[in-house]
Amino acid sequence: MIFSRDYIGYLARRTVKHLIDAKMITASDMKVVEQRVNEALIEELSLEDRINEEVRVILDAYSEEMRKSGAQYAEMFKKVKTELAKKYKAVL
Repeated sequence: MIFSRDYIGYLARRTVKHLIDAKMITASDMKVVEQRVNEALIEELSLEDRINEEVRVILDAYSEEMRKSGAQYAEMFKKVKTELAKKYKAVL
């Protein structure tokens, strides 16, 4: 993940505070809302990590074929990652 969990927590707190101050949302328990926003941010920001891991698994399964055909790992990684991002409708 590109951000630390502490920073994500900070972003969640600031986001909730901003939304409440702007009267875009109301919350009876800010801590619960902050926790939910924090969890959502972590889930979204860790999506790229999960996609990268899935790409590694896929390329490991095809490593022998890639070696025989002379395919470059970095190039194949990028192609497979792009396809998985489309599959998951992710913007990376």
